[in-house]
Amino acid sequence: MPQLTVGIRSVSVATAAEFLVDRLIEERVASGLTNQDPTLWGPQAQAEAARRLAWVALPHTSRPLLATIDALWSELHSDGIDRVVLAGMGGSSLAPEVICATSRVPLTVLDTTDPGEVADALAGDLERTVLVVSSKSGSTVETDSHRRVFAAAFAAAGLDPAAHLVVVTDPGSPLQRIAEEQGYRAVITAEPNVGGRYSALTAFGLVPAGLARADIANLLNDAERHAPLLAADDPANPALRLAAALAVGHAAGAEKIVLADTGSGIVGFAEWAEQLIAESTGKDGTGLLPVVVRNPAAPGFADAGPDATLVTIGPEAGDGLEESSAAAAVTVSGTLGGQLLLWEYAIAVVGRLLGINPFDQPDVEAAKVAARAQLDALHEPAARPAPAFVEGDIAVYPVGDWLPTGVATLSDALRALITVTPARGYLAVQAYLDRIADASAAVLRAELARRTHLQTTFGWGPRFLHSTGQYHKGGHQNGAFLQLTGAVAADIPVPGTEFTLGDLQQAQALGDADVLAARGRPVLRIHLLDRAAGLVALAHAMQEL
Repeated sequence: MPQLTVGIRSVSVATAAEFLVDRLIEERVASGLTNQDPTLWGPQAQAEAARRLAWVALPHTSRPLLATIDALWSELHSDGIDRVVLAGMGGSSLAPEVICATSRVPLTVLDTTDPGEVADALAGDLERTVLVVSSKSGSTVETDSHRRVFAAAFAAAGLDPAAHLVVVTDPGSPLQRIAEEQGYRAVITAEPNVGGRYSALTAFGLVPAGLARADIANLLNDAERHAPLLAADDPANPALRLAAALAVGHAAGAEKIVLADTGSGIVGFAEWAEQLIAESTGKDGTGLLPVVVRNPAAPGFADAGPDATLVTIGPEAGDGLEESSAAAAVTVSGTLGGQLLLWEYAIAVVGRLLGINPFDQPDVEAAKVAARAQLDALHEPAARPAPAFVEGDIAVYPVGDWLPTGVATLSDALRALITVTPARGYLAVQAYLDRIADASAAVLRAELARRTHLQTTFGWGPRFLHSTGQYHKGGHQNGAFLQLTGAVAADIPVPGTEFTLGDLQQAQALGDADVLAARGRPVLRIHLLDRAAGLVALAHAMQEL
């Protein structure tokens, strides 16, 4: 089987990285990490690291889950239940999505609060559906809302909700108590000493993927086969090489990592790595911002400047990629299980090299608190913001006082946002929309990047709040934010609460915008009064830039 390899195509970066690798070998960092040494990131991080390192042993310690998952699948299958819907955010959904997509098995992932997208999942055959409710804390508001909505839908269809609900959570969480009290089909507890973004090989990654019939045994075999290489204090260790290359780039001002796939066969890997990189490193005013693009010809990769390190993922990643004086290039090859473990090792080591704790997420809670405040005030007329102006099917809301007086067209507002973006900064498009029905919104990333020559990210809200959201607030403060929201045609009440999914979606968008503005970042909210027409109008406005 293919081995894990990391190639560095810039001579200057390779030379500097070799120096760092030698230092990491001398300090026995790889073996120390494998032995779960919590002192590797300094005294301030030690307490957190001490309860976050069990992931290094998961290729072996997760094996008992295989029998549990197979038995649960057989039970469900005998009852005619073979459609798997996963309700989970961040680490609870990103890894299963990649595993299933790569295995070509169907899995419906709900990491959204958009009523239309949730309604689409509800429209499936509920009699054949199991909802896997996956939350480490057991209190994630999006996932709890999905659980409530689906339980009510099962009951309305004349089904026993408990028979169609499976829970994955940490031991002793509120979700475990609810599931046991209500007699859910199964409760599977995960290894608690693993953070969400390192949980791909825990129950959070394996249970939904296994129930969807992905080959999770082979996934663990693949990871276990590569584990000795990643544990070695040796120059050939690809995790040390990758960590060193990224740290060298960061020291030279390349705080963005542009990720492109060149035929790896791993579907959506960059989206999984995006959370791992951003949430692990984006804090204390530093970090690495992942920028996910379609391929090496995409804007942001093909025309990258010195503020970016280019990373290609694929067995032929280096072929045809010329060394650039503007951006360093790194190639990473390997199969899925090995790559998951490789990147986890590498980003943990990057944390040591950047002098930060890679296992906390100090700025994530702020957006949750702000969203809660928005929910509490949502139905107070005085709390509703007024748009700066309305242009056709679009209402424009600048957040903060950065927009110049007199701006009254969409194209001018976009131009103003670009103008206030710092030199060598970045743009972030954040779409609180339907990932299926509004999929065309994703093309806006490339359009902005092509016209501005700024590194530009794209995230679906609230999915990105559990991923790049940490970096936007805690990392390099040189971003500007284009937030997209849309009118809701048919809302869904959340049983047992006073809000709807549409209320929650809007509260999350407004709350996050407030937190970013409080940090001095420019935010432009574009509200689509008609989603389809509004997206077309927005694309036309970008073409005028």
